[in-house]
Amino acid sequence: MGTLPEPFAGWFAARGWTPRPHQLALLRAAEAGESALLVAPTGGGKTLAGFLPSLLDLHRAPRRGLHTLYVSPLKALAVDIARNLTAPIAGMGLPVRVETRTGDTPANRRARQRADPPHLLLTTPESLTLLLTLPEARALFGGLAAVVVDEVHALAGTKRGDQLALCLSRLGALAPRARRVGLSATVAHPEPLRAFLSPTGRAEAVRLIEARGGAAPEISVMLPEGHLPWGGHMGLASAPEIHRRIREARVTIVFVNTRAQAELIFQALWRLNDDTLPIALHHGSLTVEQRRKVEAAMAAGRLRAVVATSSLDLGIDWGDVDQVIQVGAPKGVARLLQRVGRANHRMEEPSRAVLVPASRFEVIECAAALGAIAAGELDGDPPRPGGLDVLAQHVLAMACHGPFHPDELYAEVRRAAPYADLPRRDFDDVLRFVEDGGYALRAYERFRRLFRDAQGLVHVRDRRVARQLRMNLGTIVETPMLKVRLRGGPVLGEVEEWFVSTLSPGDGFLFAGQALRFEGLDGLTCVVSRGAEGELRVPVYAGARMPLSTYLAARVREIIHDPRRWKALPPPVREWLRLQRRYSALPEPDGLLIETFPRGGQWFLVAYCFEGRLAHQTLGMLVTRRMERMGHGPLGYLATDYVLATWSAFEPTDVEALFEEDILGEDLEEWMAESSMLRRTFRTIATIAGLIEKRHPGAAKSGRQMSMNADLIYDVLRRHEPDHVLLRATRREAAAGLTDVGRIARLLARARGRIRHMRLDRVSPLAVPALIEHGHEWVAGGAEDALLAEAAALVEEATEGAEIFAGTLAAVAESVHVRAGMVDRPRRPRGKAPRRSGSVRSAARGAARP
Repeated sequence: MGTLPEPFAGWFAARGWTPRPHQLALLRAAEAGESALLVAPTGGGKTLAGFLPSLLDLHRAPRRGLHTLYVSPLKALAVDIARNLTAPIAGMGLPVRVETRTGDTPANRRARQRADPPHLLLTTPESLTLLLTLPEARALFGGLAAVVVDEVHALAGTKRGDQLALCLSRLGALAPRARRVGLSATVAHPEPLRAFLSPTGRAEAVRLIEARGGAAPEISVMLPEGHLPWGGHMGLASAPEIHRRIREARVTIVFVNTRAQAELIFQALWRLNDDTLPIALHHGSLTVEQRRKVEAAMAAGRLRAVVATSSLDLGIDWGDVDQVIQVGAPKGVARLLQRVGRANHRMEEPSRAVLVPASRFEVIECAAALGAIAAGELDGDPPRPGGLDVLAQHVLAMACHGPFHPDELYAEVRRAAPYADLPRRDFDDVLRFVEDGGYALRAYERFRRLFRDAQGLVHVRDRRVARQLRMNLGTIVETPMLKVRLRGGPVLGEVEEWFVSTLSPGDGFLFAGQALRFEGLDGLTCVVSRGAEGELRVPVYAGARMPLSTYLAARVREIIHDPRRWKALPPPVREWLRLQRRYSALPEPDGLLIETFPRGGQWFLVAYCFEGRLAHQTLGMLVTRRMERMGHGPLGYLATDYVLATWSAFEPTDVEALFEEDILGEDLEEWMAESSMLRRTFRTIATIAGLIEKRHPGAAKSGRQMSMNADLIYDVLRRHEPDHVLLRATRREAAAGLTDVGRIARLLARARGRIRHMRLDRVSPLAVPALIEHGHEWVAGGAEDALLAEAAALVEEATEGAEIFAGTLAAVAESVHVRAGMVDRPRRPRGKAPRRSGSVRSAARGAARP
């Protein structure tokens, strides 16, 4: 197809547009009945391309019923796409109805959609799973012609992606002629994504369409005026420059990496906002109503800026956004491009963005990301095999829809790419677990959810089981949350239960852009009032930190080691690296630099691993265990994205033995068996698999209740059925995911025979950021002046007066915004008490503007 028929051609012409080659290519694939993966730059019309074949089909042959299903990883994206489709549909007078179906859809609309489905239904993986459990799912989806999966790269390789892949396989059974379309702007591994979309689970069944051209993004780096911080990751020192950039632009999205950072940056901007520019806050812990208000205000052009986390990463098309500001290092090239693409959402115009690194290491990471973008290289790991816990939930969901034969369901599951190589034994074990809990649990009535008839068909036991499943569907298992409600007012959002447990009445904290005072608990609700003053804490969320990608970490190591590449770095960072080379050594791309030095009656070991915080946290546990056996008296450790630092009572010797590859053998197994990590992992897996309920009709469960239930079941299974399928899934996930064992293994293999140990008599320049973080977590008495003096002494000692100590003040000022203990804290071996008392005072004061 080279041209469009009317009224499509007229609609394009009225806007001065012509169909792009990749849009026409997708039309040709649709006419041939082929599934396709479209990879196109931001602003290239991917969404319109995905829907254009459906709109043409409905124009040629109007019909009732569901024609196209659109699946998005974000509720906000589904709502935004629905809004953007309204204009062309109305402009061309097409007889097409578009609706969204998410967890926020009112019950009366959900009921109407089942009885009279729209032509285009925009939904999420969770809502799609729920629809497929309904008895009428075959009638609802039987006439489906197309499935469009947006931002497919953000789903593949995740548990939500496993869930969606299984749903796509079921849709393939209900509507075998339905074609599939995947849309993405950032694809590092196209073959696994083609397989993910494929109705056979194999890549060759999906055509790859790649758009060419598009303006390259314009990305600059902005440093704070004055001195560049040595450490920290919040970026508060650059708040004046960020506010100035907002004032000079039309509309800005300020992206940050965590919800705690979003709250702090928002407050910092409001303190500078004397001209009262309309600035909003958007993150996943705020209520749906608040987020919708912000999204609507942005779409209507009533905001000058919004401070956002990954809640706005994907696909939101606000044409008036003319710049993106990324505060903090991006942690991944693909993630950065995704965010940059939110500015100037047009293919022919460059997206403009500003990177705001929070520290010197982050400056190097930003330079590495810019180099990768210039070279056209993306990062990201290929998708992993599907999770057995997700499969267990799917098996029960399919039984709720209707009876099935195990052989047929097994064949259907294997047509989903994440499960293409699933052994029959794993499938049978999952089915047995869903049936009655397995050998160790089958005596308990509550775990009997399925039964088989004389023909071998599997049925759900009763309506109660189906009701429980639908209430607990989904693969997102957050740390237990409590609602935050203003006394006499609305709910503002949710914070984690553990955070509230640390509060006393009268304590103040920042949330939803406001200074709140904790008044008490009302059931499972945290009751607050406005106007808190004095010491303000900031809620942080488990697992909120983005991991540094393997690819970007390698580029950072290369830049640090090669002085020829320092030209792109600002003078303070170049001087910092020169001092490191003079007083110690530079980390090598394929080796491991380890420094040891005495300070304050302790011995410090700093290893420059550059493998990300998660990997370093696990490695720190293993190294300190080995240090204890070797008699070094470890006192604790700290993991950043760049280094692992330990401190001990005695000098570490034979450091090469601390980083031998066999540390991943018995040491890892012993630690995993002793630590609480396996229990936490089991709780998540058991929740997804349906063994532990998140919600129960008429009652909500606290996190403590859920943990107690999970711990009891975990102990029973370990004792009586150690090879239970959920324990196998737990061990597999703990080893492959939470602990980042793969990255540690690659690090230790890379360092074998290439460890360089520098025994120093003082701290090195590259070690200063880690010691600053060590200081602000463990400072005795909580005095800011003492912390400032310690930081100044570190800098003067490392540089021998080459720089004045003010270069650390920004990092220290940032660290005291968050009360000690409320940020990522250093770990210590069991039985070792921390050497701190009190806390660092907060600098985040004053009433927050709503």
